[in-house]
Amino acid sequence: MSTTTLQKEYKERIVPALEKEFNYTTVMQVPRLEKIVINQGIGAATQDKKLIENAINELTAITGQKAVATLSKKDISNFKLRKKMPVGVRVTLRRERMYEFLERLVRVALPRIRDFKGIESKLDGRGNYTLGITEQIIFPEINIDNINKLMGMNITFVTSANTDEEGYALLKHFGLPFKNAKN
Repeated sequence: MSTTTLQKEYKERIVPALEKEFNYTTVMQVPRLEKIVINQGIGAATQDKKLIENAINELTAITGQKAVATLSKKDISNFKLRKKMPVGVRVTLRRERMYEFLERLVRVALPRIRDFKGIESKLDGRGNYTLGITEQIIFPEINIDNINKLMGMNITFVTSANTDEEGYALLKHFGLPFKNAKN
């Protein structure tokens, strides 16, 4: 089992920093990143079945793990939607793949966004954070020539933090470029 540089950095630098910052008495109290869920909703997939296939291939290339189609839960006639129709794609990353993806996101993909000024610092109230990306082409794994439709995605960082403050500190230490830095 090989450890990525971010994983090593977490153990050697981030854990002691968070212990000191929040006065934890044991290492087990320090919040950690549990998983990263990447989700793409594809509403147009009801008309064009190939969109799901393309999205699965793209997400698989970006994450290095096979993406799966998400299915609709009920019929909605106004949207020409039937129960169990594919309406999106998602992949859940844990352990090494999660750290590898996070490192590529922070060091390579986010800086490629045009006019990038940082990401919003609004967490969900339980220390988790969702980042919305408008175009999949910021990832170097995607070949722009093979794209037939620009699609965005949501990237959710699930942490073991109890509060937004702890979750924010953890993600900040991981290098997520937040806009307005809270202290």
